[in-house]
Amino acid sequence: MADTQPGKMNGWLALSPLALFLAIFLTSSLIAGDFYSVPVTVAFLVASAYSVIISRGRMADRIGIFSKGAGDKNILLMVWIFILAGAFASSAKAIGSVESTVNLTLAIVPPKFLLAGLFLASCLISMSIGSSVGTIVALIPIASGIASQASLPLSLVAALIVGGSFFGDNLSFISDTTIAATTSQGCSMKDKFRVNIGIAGPAAIIVAAIYTVIGLEYSSAPVIGQIEPLKLIPYFSVILMAFCGINVVIVLAAGVLLCLAIGIISGTSPAVLAASMGEGITGMGELIIVTLLAGGMLEVIRHNGGIDFIIKGLTGKIGGRRGAEFSIAALVSLSNLCTANNTIAILTVGKIAREITQRFGLDPRKSASLLDVFSCIVQCAIPYGAQMLMASSLTGIPATSIIPWLFYPAALLVMACIGIIFNYPRSLSKSLDKKK
Repeated sequence: MADTQPGKMNGWLALSPLALFLAIFLTSSLIAGDFYSVPVTVAFLVASAYSVIISRGRMADRIGIFSKGAGDKNILLMVWIFILAGAFASSAKAIGSVESTVNLTLAIVPPKFLLAGLFLASCLISMSIGSSVGTIVALIPIASGIASQASLPLSLVAALIVGGSFFGDNLSFISDTTIAATTSQGCSMKDKFRVNIGIAGPAAIIVAAIYTVIGLEYSSAPVIGQIEPLKLIPYFSVILMAFCGINVVIVLAAGVLLCLAIGIISGTSPAVLAASMGEGITGMGELIIVTLLAGGMLEVIRHNGGIDFIIKGLTGKIGGRRGAEFSIAALVSLSNLCTANNTIAILTVGKIAREITQRFGLDPRKSASLLDVFSCIVQCAIPYGAQMLMASSLTGIPATSIIPWLFYPAALLVMACIGIIFNYPRSLSKSLDKKK
C-alpha cells in the first residue's frame, strides 16, 4: 500500500507541475502573440499528467490522489455553481432579462459614472453576500450588455466587476475567507474588519476614482432600449436573495426557475428556453474541465510536499516584525498560487501564521488581515482561479485580457505593503519591534 502521507520528494520537483503549466500556457501564448493559441485545458492536461508521472508509488495510488483532489467537495460545489450559472445566464438572455436590466441601468446612471458605478455596485453586493463568485455571476452578464451598448471595452468592464467582487472577501462578515482568517488566528471578525477597512477602504476609493477618470473617455450617451418590468424580476430576485445570504446554489436554481416561468408567460417557447439552458451549460464545459484538472494537480502537489516546502522555506529566516508580516503574506500568496482557492490557502498556512504571530509578538488581528488580503490579491489576478475563469466564460474573452485592467488588487497590494512597512494601522499593530 502506498504511503498516503506527503512524500520526501524534492520541493522544487514537487512544485514543478505548476511551473510546467505556467510555462506551457504563458510562454507559448506570448511567442504566438495569442493567448488562445494554447487552450488552458491542454496546458492543465499536460501538467496534470506530468504531476502523476513524477509522483511515487503505484500508478493506481497516484491516480487516486489526483482523483481525490478533483473530487473534493469544494471542487464539486464549484462545478454545480458553474452549471447553474451557465443555465441562468443563457436563459436570462433568451427571455430578454439581461437586455431590460441593462437598459434600466443605462437610464439611471450618468454615462461618465458608469464604470465607477459598476465597480461600487460590485463592491456593495460582494460585501453583502460574501461571495466573489456569486457577485460575478450576478453582475457580469449585465455589465457585458452595458459594455456593448455604451461602447465600453469588455475586458475593462469585466475587470472592474472581478475586482469589486473581492471587496466582500476582504470585509464581509459572512465570507468564508473572513471566517477562515479570523478562526485560524483566534480573533473576532469585528476586530479584523477594523484592520481590513483601513486597507481595503482606501484601495476601493482610489480605484473608483481611477474608473471615474477612465469613464470620462467613454461618456457618450448610449442608446437606451425598452425596459420591460416583468423581465427585471430574475436579476433583481437573484441579487435580493444573495443579499439575504441564501446559498448561491439555491439562488441560481431559483433564478433559472424564474427565467423559465417568465419566459413562458411572455410567450417564449419551452423548446427555445430548454435549448438556451443547454447552450449555457455546454458553454461552461471548458471551465468545468479546468476546475477538475486543477483540483487534481494541486492535490498531487500538496501530497508530494510542495506546499510544505514553500512554508519551510519562507519561515526559516524571519527577522523582526516586518519580516514576520511579509513572511505571512508570502506564505498565503504562494499557497494560493498553488491551490487557486483563497479559503483553502488560508486554512493551509493558518497554523503556521499563528505560530509566527505568537513567536514575534504580532497582533493576531493584523495577521488575520494579512492572510485575507494577500490571498484575495493572488486569487483575483491568477488566470486559472475560479473567479477569473467564470468571468472569462461569461464574457467569452480570455482571462489574460482582463488582468491588465485589474486595478483593485494592485491598489490593495500597495495599501497592504504600506501597512506592513509603516506598521499601519498603528493602533492594532502590536509587536516586539515597537521599541525600535
